[in-house]
Amino acid sequence: MTEQTIAQQVDEFNVGFTAQIGPELSAVFDGEQRDLRAGGTPDGVVAVGDALPGATLVTPTGEERSLDAVLGGAPAVLVFYRGSWCPYCNLTLTTYQRDLVGPLGDAGVQLVAISPQTPEASQRSTADGDLGFTLLTDPGNRLAAQLGIVTAPSPQARAAHTTLGFDVADSNADATAAIPFPTVIVVDSSGTVRFVDVHVDYTTRTEVPDILRAVSGLAR
Repeated sequence: MTEQTIAQQVDEFNVGFTAQIGPELSAVFDGEQRDLRAGGTPDGVVAVGDALPGATLVTPTGEERSLDAVLGGAPAVLVFYRGSWCPYCNLTLTTYQRDLVGPLGDAGVQLVAISPQTPEASQRSTADGDLGFTLLTDPGNRLAAQLGIVTAPSPQARAAHTTLGFDVADSNADATAAIPFPTVIVVDSSGTVRFVDVHVDYTTRTEVPDILRAVSGLAR
């Protein structure tokens, strides 16, 4: 397992990112993150003990699959992320590939990452990150909405994105800017939620040891 936590990797990334984009754009993103933290976790988010709702998701090759079929009656870790345009998401997914996939497989638990981005973007994420776990599209954030974790970039952040040469809506399957709060949900073999970790500040993520502790008591 890498010696660096996700938080430590983010700190290193931010030094270079701030130097690259300059103080004005950095201030925009800092302000967005500050506002997100101040707003806190919204009411009505999924909670431990809830039954995971049904949903139709889309594979990177464009095939529709029900969430029940994806899980196949086995315990799973569901990772909701914003999209491949988000460097913090990419850092997190590659860390999970390196440090989490193996231990989860040994425990009989699968890892599934879900975003609103297009299936084509998921294909690129898989290839670029050399990811060996399942990536799925949640069109229109329908599953994320049922879980109460949908948000969107602030207008100021979205303008900053445009300055940097992209727009979230261009990456999303429904051409909107809606995205999930980065969230990890652990479900048991019955589809009951056993762990939830919602991050309103998208620069922070669920660390690998926390996930492994959450799955340690799950029955296969």
